[in-house]
Amino acid sequence: MTEPTSPPTRQGPLAGVKVIELAGIGPGPMGAMLLADMGAEVLRIDRQTPADLGVKRPLQYNLLMRNRRSIALDLKNPEAVALVLELIEGADALIEGFRPGVTERLGLGPEACLARNPRLVYGRITGWGQDGPLAQAAGHDLNYIALTGVLHAIGRKDQPPSIPLAVVGDFGGGALYLAMGVLAGIIEARSSGRGQVVDAAVVDGVSHMATAFFGMRAAGQWRDERGSNVLDSGAPFYEVYECADGLWISIGPIEARFHAELLQRLGIAPEAVGTQLDPRDWPRARGVFAAAFRTRTRQAWCELLEGSDVCFAPVLSFGEAPAHPHLQARGSFVEIEGVTQPAPAPRFSRTPSGRPTAPQAPSDDGLEGWLAPARIEAWRRAGVMGVMGAAPAQPQS
Repeated sequence: MTEPTSPPTRQGPLAGVKVIELAGIGPGPMGAMLLADMGAEVLRIDRQTPADLGVKRPLQYNLLMRNRRSIALDLKNPEAVALVLELIEGADALIEGFRPGVTERLGLGPEACLARNPRLVYGRITGWGQDGPLAQAAGHDLNYIALTGVLHAIGRKDQPPSIPLAVVGDFGGGALYLAMGVLAGIIEARSSGRGQVVDAAVVDGVSHMATAFFGMRAAGQWRDERGSNVLDSGAPFYEVYECADGLWISIGPIEARFHAELLQRLGIAPEAVGTQLDPRDWPRARGVFAAAFRTRTRQAWCELLEGSDVCFAPVLSFGEAPAHPHLQARGSFVEIEGVTQPAPAPRFSRTPSGRPTAPQAPSDDGLEGWLAPARIEAWRRAGVMGVMGAAPAQPQS
């Protein structure tokens, strides 16, 4: 077999790493985007018919699909599965986010894939995990974080739990742990020559992210009652406050010296708020702070407090955040084909990540760099990509 064509130049610490992504929703695409943002060559295997994703948007706004190419296959077609297995021979990793057992039934489970490439790292992301009583149940981000205790802890005193964005579950406990696990597997495979399966579950990742809080609870330093602790809106010095213009600011001077500076800048006498860490004084202090912050606009508070040691920041919307001078100075956001979006993170001093590319529609051009030109042409002639219907004959080597 002739060698594949050279892939497009990728920039970042993962340049040269090749990943197959079986299209899914939520944490799977986010995990693939993380790897692609850092330079990995990710090939997304899309569906030939649109999946039921709930909320739909035009492709250019589906930012989790950025930075990679894709091809459209019907994975119920055995010849499409044969194509994926051929691609796997040249991959470092595969990512899939189906319910447990689905890829096995398709012929793309870990056993089949590792047989074709013993060095492959097989990354699996689910909400509940690959086993356990709930493994086959449907669920979403909210359900997963509910099971871990984290949702119960988020909210105000005497109020229902507050529903956070999916950054907590799908993206934090799911995508980040998937990407970290895949990278760890690739590092190990390069020394052992053997791949393995990475079972990333949102319930595991979110629980792991809450390790410090479980420790605090065991030490008697965390109460299960919402809004009763320093870090959950219980403390008046770790809180958000409304300003004169109806906008909001945040303060978080937990340390005594920072708290003292806040009082000094606000012109509040220490005795007016009582002892900082005594919960009995918190209601009084909250009232004092709330009254003080209502006396000026958000911008006025920014001019007085931003950049100081009082641990302050304005509460900005998604629309406002990219324009903030600090985020602009760091280049935390970029504009790609008219769409403002977060830049790749984290930063690398010697191998910086490249500028993201916009999401692309499936095309058989995505095979360039993965297969030799003759094989790509053979699969084109076979009609496997982008066409539903009867299974065509597998192309000959």
